[in-house]
Amino acid sequence: MSTQEPFGNTERETDLSTRLTYFLIGGTIGAIVALLFAPKPGRELRGDIADVTRKSVDRTREAAAQIGAKAGEYYSTATQKASELAEAAREAAARQGERITAAIEAGKQAYVEEKQRAELPEARES
Repeated sequence: MSTQEPFGNTERETDLSTRLTYFLIGGTIGAIVALLFAPKPGRELRGDIADVTRKSVDRTREAAAQIGAKAGEYYSTATQKASELAEAAREAAARQGERITAAIEAGKQAYVEEKQRAELPEARES
Protein backbone atom coordinates (compact mmCIF):
# COMPACT_ATOMS: atom_id res chain seq x y z
CA MET A 1 0.00 0.00 0.00
CA SER A 2 2.71 2.43 0.82
CA THR A 3 4.09 2.09 -2.68
CA GLN A 4 0.77 3.07 -4.22
CA GLU A 5 0.32 6.29 -2.23
CA PRO A 6 3.22 8.21 -3.80
CA PHE A 7 2.09 7.02 -7.21
CA GLY A 8 -1.47 8.18 -6.48
CA ASN A 9 -0.30 11.64 -5.40
CA THR A 10 1.77 12.05 -8.50
CA GLU A 11 -1.17 11.07 -10.67
CA ARG A 12 -3.38 13.64 -8.91
CA GLU A 13 -0.74 16.31 -9.31
CA THR A 14 -0.39 15.52 -13.01
CA ASP A 15 -4.19 15.55 -13.46
CA LEU A 16 -4.45 18.87 -11.62
CA SER A 17 -1.64 20.48 -13.62
CA THR A 18 -3.21 19.21 -16.87
CA ARG A 19 -6.57 20.72 -15.93
CA LEU A 20 -4.93 23.98 -14.93
CA THR A 21 -3.05 24.11 -18.23
CA TYR A 22 -6.24 23.49 -20.23
CA PHE A 23 -8.03 26.14 -18.17
CA LEU A 24 -5.34 28.74 -18.86
CA ILE A 25 -5.26 27.88 -22.57
CA GLY A 26 -9.07 28.13 -22.76
CA GLY A 27 -9.06 31.46 -20.90
CA THR A 28 -6.41 32.85 -23.23
CA ILE A 29 -8.30 31.73 -26.32
CA GLY A 30 -11.52 33.22 -24.91
CA ALA A 31 -9.82 36.56 -24.21
CA ILE A 32 -8.37 36.68 -27.73
CA VAL A 33 -11.73 35.88 -29.31
CA ALA A 34 -13.41 38.52 -27.14
CA LEU A 35 -10.88 41.14 -28.27
CA LEU A 36 -11.26 40.16 -31.92
CA PHE A 37 -15.05 40.36 -31.84
CA ALA A 38 -15.38 43.38 -29.56
CA PRO A 39 -17.61 45.87 -31.38
CA LYS A 40 -15.94 48.99 -30.02
CA PRO A 41 -12.77 50.09 -28.33
CA GLY A 42 -12.82 50.42 -24.53
CA ARG A 43 -13.03 54.21 -24.45
CA GLU A 44 -15.89 54.29 -26.92
CA LEU A 45 -17.72 51.52 -25.07
CA ARG A 46 -17.31 53.33 -21.74
CA GLY A 47 -18.58 56.53 -23.36
CA ASP A 48 -21.64 54.72 -24.70
CA ILE A 49 -22.31 53.21 -21.29
CA ALA A 50 -22.03 56.67 -19.71
CA ASP A 51 -24.45 58.11 -22.31
CA VAL A 52 -26.98 55.37 -21.72
CA THR A 53 -26.66 55.88 -17.98
CA ARG A 54 -27.21 59.65 -18.31
CA LYS A 55 -30.24 59.11 -20.53
CA SER A 56 -31.66 56.62 -18.05
CA VAL A 57 -31.16 59.05 -15.18
CA ASP A 58 -32.85 61.82 -17.18
CA ARG A 59 -35.81 59.58 -18.05
CA THR A 60 -36.09 58.55 -14.41
CA ARG A 61 -36.14 62.20 -13.31
CA GLU A 62 -38.81 63.04 -15.90
CA ALA A 63 -40.92 60.07 -14.79
CA ALA A 64 -40.51 61.10 -11.16
CA ALA A 65 -41.59 64.66 -11.99
CA GLN A 66 -44.66 63.37 -13.84
CA ILE A 67 -45.54 61.05 -10.99
CA GLY A 68 -45.12 63.93 -8.55
CA ALA A 69 -47.41 66.13 -10.63
CA LYS A 70 -50.04 63.38 -10.85
CA ALA A 71 -49.75 62.77 -7.11
CA GLY A 72 -50.32 66.49 -6.52
CA GLU A 73 -53.40 66.41 -8.74
CA TYR A 74 -54.75 63.34 -6.97
CA TYR A 75 -54.10 64.95 -3.59
CA SER A 76 -55.89 68.11 -4.65
CA THR A 77 -58.86 66.17 -6.02
CA ALA A 78 -59.03 63.96 -2.93
CA THR A 79 -58.86 66.99 -0.64
CA GLN A 80 -61.65 68.70 -2.56
CA LYS A 81 -63.85 65.57 -2.49
CA ALA A 82 -63.19 65.07 1.22
CA SER A 83 -64.13 68.69 1.88
CA GLU A 84 -67.35 68.29 -0.10
CA LEU A 85 -68.21 65.09 1.76
CA ALA A 86 -67.49 66.72 5.11
CA GLU A 87 -69.72 69.67 4.24
CA ALA A 88 -72.52 67.32 3.12
CA ALA A 89 -72.16 65.37 6.38
CA ARG A 90 -72.32 68.61 8.41
CA GLU A 91 -75.46 69.68 6.56
CA ALA A 92 -77.07 66.27 7.05
CA ALA A 93 -76.18 66.32 10.74
CA ALA A 94 -77.60 69.84 11.06
CA ARG A 95 -80.85 68.75 9.38
CA GLN A 96 -81.08 65.72 11.64
CA GLY A 97 -80.31 67.93 14.62
CA GLU A 98 -83.11 70.29 13.59
CA ARG A 99 -85.49 67.34 13.27
CA ILE A 100 -84.46 66.01 16.66
CA THR A 101 -84.84 69.45 18.21
CA ALA A 102 -88.27 69.82 16.59
CA ALA A 103 -89.27 66.37 17.85
CA ILE A 104 -88.11 67.22 21.36
CA GLU A 105 -90.01 70.50 21.27
CA ALA A 106 -93.12 68.72 19.99
CA GLY A 107 -92.76 66.18 22.77
CA LYS A 108 -92.43 68.94 25.37
CA GLN A 109 -95.46 70.74 23.95
CA ALA A 110 -97.49 67.53 23.96
CA TYR A 111 -96.44 66.89 27.57
CA VAL A 112 -97.46 70.40 28.60
CA GLU A 113 -100.83 70.09 26.83
CA GLU A 114 -101.48 66.67 28.33
CA LYS A 115 -100.53 67.95 31.75
CA GLN A 116 -102.90 70.88 31.35
CA ARG A 117 -105.71 68.54 30.29
CA ALA A 118 -105.06 66.35 33.27
CA GLU A 119 -105.06 69.36 35.59
CA LEU A 120 -108.29 70.82 34.20
CA PRO A 121 -110.53 67.96 35.35
CA GLU A 122 -108.90 68.07 38.74
CA ALA A 123 -109.53 71.83 38.96
CA ARG A 124 -113.21 71.33 38.05
CA GLU A 125 -113.62 68.69 40.72
CA SER A 126 -112.25 70.91 43.41
